[in-house]
Amino acid sequence: MKKELRRQTLAKLDQMSTEEFKQNTILLYEHLFQLTAWKQAETIGLTMSRGKEVPTRPLMEKAWEEGKTVCVPTCFPKTKEMTFYEYTPQTKMISRYFGLSEPDPESSVAVHKEAIDLIIVPGVCFDQQGYRIGYGGGYYDRYLADYDGVTLALCLSLQQIEHVPAETHDIPVSIMISEKGTLYQE
Repeated sequence: MKKELRRQTLAKLDQMSTEEFKQNTILLYEHLFQLTAWKQAETIGLTMSRGKEVPTRPLMEKAWEEGKTVCVPTCFPKTKEMTFYEYTPQTKMISRYFGLSEPDPESSVAVHKEAIDLIIVPGVCFDQQGYRIGYGGGYYDRYLADYDGVTLALCLSLQQIEHVPAETHDIPVSIMISEKGTLYQE
């Protein structure tokens, strides 16, 4: 079921024109940058976007401009764990897990979970309750299980579906932002 929903949503994203995608992401950024959670966050966790994901590079640049610390995760497949590392334009990156670009743990500074104010959680599709279908690794659900900061999803309205078949270990995000506006979870 999740696989099918993931496939359908990715297909819809592929059909969206580059122009429409660009315009929608600009609106989405505008909503994000007005959020109190963004303004108050000193340290922000996000991933390196790729393909038809909402581009995260402009978010990093805006965060740096505002004097915030940006951190990006590295996945450790052996332990199924994920660690966030401080990310700057000088950070040495490596690619090993699904071709994702990740900070090199050997030369990067780890950022403790308690120090991250806001995590922008990636996903393919989301429902109104904030449950998501990610890319299938389960890294975020494990990481967020004992995370106390704010979690936020950037999802275009076509990535919003009626219902995600959630399992007990699934962790919903607390804020969702689309090109149409912001949705908060209780």
